[in-house]
Amino acid sequence: MNNRKTILFTLFTLSFILLFDSWQKFNGLPSFFMPSMENSASASNTKTDNSAHNSNASLSKSELPKINDEQNSANIKPIVLTTDLYKLEIDPMGASIKSLNLLKYTGKDNKTPIELFGSTHNYIARSGLVNGPNHNNIFVPVSASSPADLGLSDKVSFAFSSKVNDIELIKTYTLHKGSYAIDVDFTVKNNSNNAIIPELYAELVRSGDTLQESKFYSTFTGPAVYTAADKFNKIAFSDLEKNKTNYPASADNGWVAMVQHYFVTSWIMPTQKSREFYAQNISANLYRVGFKTNLANLSPNADTKQTIKLFAGPQQETMLENIAPGLELVKDYGWVTMFAKPLFWLLEKIHHIVHNWGWSIIILTVLLKALFFPLTASSQRSMAKMKDLQPKVMALKEQYANEPQKMQQEMLAIYRKEKVNPMGGCLPMIIQIPVFIALYFVLLSSIEMRGAPWLGWIKDLASPDPYYILPVLMAVSMFLQMKLNPKPADPMQAKVMLVVPMVFSVMFFFFPAGLVLYYVVNNLITILQQSYINKSLKLTAK
Repeated sequence: MNNRKTILFTLFTLSFILLFDSWQKFNGLPSFFMPSMENSASASNTKTDNSAHNSNASLSKSELPKINDEQNSANIKPIVLTTDLYKLEIDPMGASIKSLNLLKYTGKDNKTPIELFGSTHNYIARSGLVNGPNHNNIFVPVSASSPADLGLSDKVSFAFSSKVNDIELIKTYTLHKGSYAIDVDFTVKNNSNNAIIPELYAELVRSGDTLQESKFYSTFTGPAVYTAADKFNKIAFSDLEKNKTNYPASADNGWVAMVQHYFVTSWIMPTQKSREFYAQNISANLYRVGFKTNLANLSPNADTKQTIKLFAGPQQETMLENIAPGLELVKDYGWVTMFAKPLFWLLEKIHHIVHNWGWSIIILTVLLKALFFPLTASSQRSMAKMKDLQPKVMALKEQYANEPQKMQQEMLAIYRKEKVNPMGGCLPMIIQIPVFIALYFVLLSSIEMRGAPWLGWIKDLASPDPYYILPVLMAVSMFLQMKLNPKPADPMQAKVMLVVPMVFSVMFFFFPAGLVLYYVVNNLITILQQSYINKSLKLTAK
């Protein structure tokens, strides 16, 4: 009987792994099986493709038009545009956004707005023509609008113009009240005597500095490329340095992004328009990701226009879903996405009712524990019975210390007599693990927790508990929970298990308070459940 259960458990585990592996590959992520071979092949193919692709898309300074002395001598000051959400600075050099502050989000001092673009990380959004005015050319303001704060109007626009070899590019930024999406219009005028095919590019450039809030957990920082066919592809800075990348070379849809914890920047072009993607390490600790596309064939004295979006803001799932297909994937839940997305949806629905993210976390944890109670009860009953049988098992080990085979037979006889499966507590726990790991990633990734208070001393669920009250409560709850479980037969293992709560409590001193709150509530409910089951079974405390 036990052998059949073991076989069934093994088949179930293998089926789950194969199913999940298929889901990984469907979403454009590496397979669990022979990942190094697959990645090497992909990297090799990408490297081959990109070698030809990058020769056109590298946009090195040597390939771009030179800046003439007249432009260099122009005394043009940067233009500052302000909305209810943004304060950004457009540099005349390339009409690029070199400074962008998010006014609704503050830094660690809770006063200064978050600097998304700027000198802190050498972060910039730039664009231009491969065969015309680009980010190395001076652009002259030509807008008649005022670059003042949004007042009575719902939007503000400002235009810049540059001309190289009779090719003129007019770049117009339009900012909307209440929106993190900026419309960027590119109007190309062919003032030459020859027909041309303008090639437009848009890219995000950033240093490789990462933003790690703690040494005990990490979040992804780096470029990403998305297409409908290949899904979401993260690109590590280290892979760019080694030229070992795996992303689609071209598509008629998709976007590029630069991702960091809580925030993202993305260039988004309309679908049904062919584009080529590129990502590179362009100098020491400086990287870029972008796309380029051919515009309409322009005859002499003709012009054409292309509009793309620049999103720069928080990783709010609902908002990102409405900006572009797949953009919500930048809020990266990793391999537990299939569980995490519905969990966040439920957490958001709860928040709409209680209007407090701390209480929302508590309610969601209670709901999950209630949902899994039958599985948990089965597991805990098995563990409780094992605890009650522990004295008999220890006596057998002493009696048959020199006869391991006989000892095993006697132990199995006791388990059969008491109708206890030693592995009975494992399967229910294994089924729950992905869900609770998913909730961990939901709480770690959600910007909604940033600056959100719970009660009393917890003013920010995304920051560590300032007085370490929650980590201490978690350590105590872990200790109590372990006391209710069967004591390990090995004395050394028993001592290690006593140290575990202290180790975890030290780690959780640096975890966001929202995460620790979840674990505290989860542990307390588990203790109540285990105590109830122990009493219902009338098991003796050992």
